[in-house]
Amino acid sequence: MSILITGGAGNIGSSLANRLSKSGYQVLVIDNLSTGDIKKLNMKEGNIEFVKADVNDNNQLMPIMLSRKIDFVYHFAATVGVARTLDYPMLVFDDIDGIRNILNLSKNIGVKRFFFSSSSEVYGEPVSLPQFEDKTPLNSKLPYAIVKNLGESMIKSYSQEFDLDFTIYRFFNTYGPNQSTDFVVSKFIEKAMNNLDITIYGDGLQTRTFCYIDDNNEVLQNIQESGSFRNDIMNVGSDIEMTIVQLANEVIRITSSKSKVIHLPRLEEGDMTRRCPDTTKMKIVLDRDLVSLEEGIKKTIQLKNF
Repeated sequence: MSILITGGAGNIGSSLANRLSKSGYQVLVIDNLSTGDIKKLNMKEGNIEFVKADVNDNNQLMPIMLSRKIDFVYHFAATVGVARTLDYPMLVFDDIDGIRNILNLSKNIGVKRFFFSSSSEVYGEPVSLPQFEDKTPLNSKLPYAIVKNLGESMIKSYSQEFDLDFTIYRFFNTYGPNQSTDFVVSKFIEKAMNNLDITIYGDGLQTRTFCYIDDNNEVLQNIQESGSFRNDIMNVGSDIEMTIVQLANEVIRITSSKSKVIHLPRLEEGDMTRRCPDTTKMKIVLDRDLVSLEEGIKKTIQLKNF
């Protein structure tokens, strides 16, 4: 089986590529390395091929996909990071071209199933909690979330028109050793390991949930191999809600750090007050307890060698 992962040098993509290659799959990774890092890929396994390319440019993408047999596509390439997407919103809208490009090529070459990395951001400011895939209104206003929402709609339309099977994943704060320090868990760990102040926007009472990468990718591999949740949407994350202040204090405790929590002015936009998914579907697939935050942080520290 041959698998394409776009954005495969990022956090989730690289970890999934490494996992699938160990399971014997031939994995093709495409990444423009604007935020990804090829060092995250275990090229020594021999089952991973890396091509530097921008999926938003069809002239780059087309010859790559047309020259290979590809059974499954994971489209994870995107402009990421709250600050980056707010500062450069037009970069986010360029991602619409990438979604269209890879959908067109996927249906033309007979891809068996298309997996899309959506985001918890599509829910926007919560109307109700927990957030259900099929009941909770999508209250997104930021460019990043709007593009993800549009991507979901495009995928459903391609499925209807061209019988391209799909599964859409709405990821909720996945962390692990391959995550860059642009994101909250890795950023807090890095600060704590160096006894530096941990800065938090606003009062820190905004809530999130945090999912260790192994839980995330075990679900993805199981769904690919079982064929379950075909043409469906799934929240992927933990359902244990905690404040950002609690997260900072947990990281400090686990690392025995001397760091102090410092509060900065609240972000003008993009920092939703609460977020917590309904994970009923995910729990059916995983069929075990999720890795605890403490265990996940310890694994991240051990594997990343902070």
